[in-house]
Amino acid sequence: MTDQSPNPGSFGYSEKDVQREVSELQQKSATAARIFDLRRIIGGLFVLYGIIVTITGITDGQAAIDKAQGVNINLWTGIAMLLLGVFFLVWLTLRPTPPPAPEITPGPDDEPAAPGE
Repeated sequence: MTDQSPNPGSFGYSEKDVQREVSELQQKSATAARIFDLRRIIGGLFVLYGIIVTITGITDGQAAIDKAQGVNINLWTGIAMLLLGVFFLVWLTLRPTPPPAPEITPGPDDEPAAPGE
């Protein structure tokens, strides 16, 4: 018995199959990167917490306002959080994550272009 290293061709995968698998994984990775863009997560959380804090500021009693030296801090903080969250979401909309450019590799059947063409 001889200990031979596995040959890539012995598993039934051709070079074209491997390249196809790699390109599919790159597309899935790019889609995941766009879905889990930090601007979306940060913007969504700031909007959610901003709504909660703004509602708290609207419903605060006079005792809570007096405790903050006459400033309705929950209301102002909630509004600021809402504005920051909206900023992140607008930024995401105006400048989305660009998809990666596909890598073009010449295959064995492709002929290089002749000079001057």
